[in-house]
Amino acid sequence: MQSMNRRRLAIAGVSILATLALCAAPARAEYPEKPIRLVVSFPPGSGTDTNARYVARKLEEKLGKPVVVENRPGGNSFIAAQAVVSAEPDGYTLLLASNSPVATNVAMFRKLPYDPVHDLAPIARLGVGAMALVVPASSSYRDVAGLVDAARRNPGKLNYGGGSASYQIATELFLTRAGVKANHVPYKGAAPALTDVAAGQIDFAFADYGATLPLLQAGKLRILAVTGDKRLASRPDTPTLQESGFPGYFMVNWTAAFAPARTPRPVLHKLEQAIVEIYSTRESAEFLARTNWDVFVSGADELRRFQLADIRRWSDAAEQAGIPKQ
Repeated sequence: MQSMNRRRLAIAGVSILATLALCAAPARAEYPEKPIRLVVSFPPGSGTDTNARYVARKLEEKLGKPVVVENRPGGNSFIAAQAVVSAEPDGYTLLLASNSPVATNVAMFRKLPYDPVHDLAPIARLGVGAMALVVPASSSYRDVAGLVDAARRNPGKLNYGGGSASYQIATELFLTRAGVKANHVPYKGAAPALTDVAAGQIDFAFADYGATLPLLQAGKLRILAVTGDKRLASRPDTPTLQESGFPGYFMVNWTAAFAPARTPRPVLHKLEQAIVEIYSTRESAEFLARTNWDVFVSGADELRRFQLADIRRWSDAAEQAGIPKQ
């Protein structure tokens, strides 16, 4: 009897201690508690930056905390990607990426300072958009054939601006299929490259259509073609490259959100849910349409599958273009 009583007292004591421990443990704070940093690998004015500022504003409204866009251009998007990969995996440092740091760079470089698959956790995919082939408005190039003819008559004399790995691969694939050569001039994003095209410092460039729009509207650039499989609704007179003598040419850019690997699953899920909800609205569709991007929203699992497929697509394109890995 005494043994049984001692056993009951012991069990009761354990229960009391467990209850006290639970009461003493601090409650897990609701994410987010503080501002979120959204890192972008391109300068202000780029298509990715425009998307980042929109999603930052909408996330602030949904989550109730400031979301600050931080531009970290240059270094083939290494700088921005590494800033996120090396950050604390707590959901307060995110990457708003184009395909360059998370897919295209795999096709361009033998060794990356980060692993775009294992070092980054997918959150959500946002949008997709065609690139534009542009030349100075003051140039004599009126169409793609005119540009190709000039490159053929002046081998190795024309220069093009490359603001990212995807722009470079898109350009080199175009040049390879045209059977001509041009010199690559690297830039820290589309905006400075397009500024130099408009000024006539370089001869042409591929860039996201949204990034070219201000200079097109100002009459400083001329658009020759777009890289998607259909004409832009806002520019029905501008042909695709497929219509300009390059059958099957299809190179587009996309944007998505990532976090450092090992970010807690509940945090990732909350961000995924918020971004998918934001980009499933008519307002977001209209926002993207204004820069001739299309809604391409998906959750984390589909984003990861798409990312892996896109790595293969850009790698195949780089191989076709004869671009050796750096």
